[in-house]
Amino acid sequence: MAYVIRRLILSIPILLLVTVMVFLLIQLIPGDIATVILGQEATPESKAALRRDLGLDRPPLIQYFSWLGDVVRGDLGKSLAYQTPVLDLIWGRIGVTIELTIGAFLIAVLIAFPAGILSATRRGGIADYVSTFFALAGMSIPSFFLALMLIIIVSVKLGWLPASGYVPFSEDPIGNLKVMILPMLATGIRESAVLMRMLRSSLLEVLNSDYVRTARAKGLQGQIVIWRHALRNALIPVLTSSGLLIAGLLGGLVITETIFNIPGFGSLVVEAVFRRDFITVQGAVLVYALLVVGVNLIVDMLYAVVDPRIKLARG
Repeated sequence: MAYVIRRLILSIPILLLVTVMVFLLIQLIPGDIATVILGQEATPESKAALRRDLGLDRPPLIQYFSWLGDVVRGDLGKSLAYQTPVLDLIWGRIGVTIELTIGAFLIAVLIAFPAGILSATRRGGIADYVSTFFALAGMSIPSFFLALMLIIIVSVKLGWLPASGYVPFSEDPIGNLKVMILPMLATGIRESAVLMRMLRSSLLEVLNSDYVRTARAKGLQGQIVIWRHALRNALIPVLTSSGLLIAGLLGGLVITETIFNIPGFGSLVVEAVFRRDFITVQGAVLVYALLVVGVNLIVDMLYAVVDPRIKLARG
């Protein structure tokens, strides 16, 4: 518990730095925000009124601390494009992206772990070459191309699953699963290649270590050595990669969400950027930073579960 509290406290400066960077990026946008929002034909009076309403007529430092004070109170502002509180917009979209991220990650794990273990334990064999080939192919194929191929084959040709759209899980769990399988597969297959290569290289390194050779010399069976000793020690770098993968998916599913017409978090950010809704962009980036910090904290805690030698209380 002390470690968790300490990590949360250390996360505060990171989040403050994120708020400064987000605010500065918005301030550095070329041109006048009021002109961008209202258009070139707007009168000077209407532009001045909009700047006053948005607080843009005040010094930047005062603008930042005013915005930061609202953020601390849980107020991310009101969307210019949707005329809705930004927090409500994000709350309505982030659940969809989290569902897609979790599903894609589970598919990646189900593919990567058997393939990675088989490749490492059968090094130089047919299974190793086949697993490595598919891993390289998965990393080389763009996610949008894989998504389009799945739509053409599974939806258009075979008619097994819908090609696009979204159904909330609370309304229709079966319908939700049907529309989410293809985007989860399109993302999970590609990410499984990254995890598989990481697990293979980490497991190969552990299998060549002294304690594994000692365990085999004592007569332990190969499966026991792999599952009880080697695999557990090989999971540390895989956990690190998994944390980075999940953090990247939470903010990087824009293409998948666009192809499959899924109203997720990434598509909300893109819409806000195109509609010059800088208030929504600020809030979305801040929420994404919070998610990344949370994912990293969970990964650090899992290190101690996988390897008891890691003393969280000391470090």
